[in-house]
Amino acid sequence: MKLTDVESHMKKAVDATQRAFNTIRTGRANTSLLDRIAVEYYGTETPLKSLANISTPDATTIAIQPYDKGSAAAIEKAISLSDLGLTPNNDGTTIRLNIPQLTSDRRQELVKLAGKYAEEGKVSIRNIRRDAIDSVRKQEKNHEISEDESHNTQEDIQSLTDKYTNKIDDLLGVKEKDITTV
Repeated sequence: MKLTDVESHMKKAVDATQRAFNTIRTGRANTSLLDRIAVEYYGTETPLKSLANISTPDATTIAIQPYDKGSAAAIEKAISLSDLGLTPNNDGTTIRLNIPQLTSDRRQELVKLAGKYAEEGKVSIRNIRRDAIDSVRKQEKNHEISEDESHNTQEDIQSLTDKYTNKIDDLLGVKEKDITTV
């Protein structure tokens, strides 16, 4: 396994963690809150963003305009059943979601959730490190690379691991500040 491949996989793990952070509500309207919502549309699970235009007209409202007016009820149902805790208001053409201010208890729950997502990202990075180091050790065992090369490559892999786990920690710090800021 090449170092560029290892780094590429670790970047993807950081990106996945960032996407997970984007789905956490912070008290301000943000269209990425709806990224995980899938709607039952003609018998198939379809991402909400491919069924409707999603916008934020102000800091506390998300507006959803379905491309097909017939899908509005299904969109409403999917949002109601999601873990967002938001109640959709349908006026016939637009579905509005009002984002209430977060209570301090809810903020603490969201901080814990962000921590969980960060830990999942770190575990993913550590798994990538383990697989890469196993690969290097196997190459050394098969005499494809020298002991020194193996040692140096393992050190490089560990430094990449440290770099990307620190990135996740930085993203977590930013998200926690975002959540706790009133």
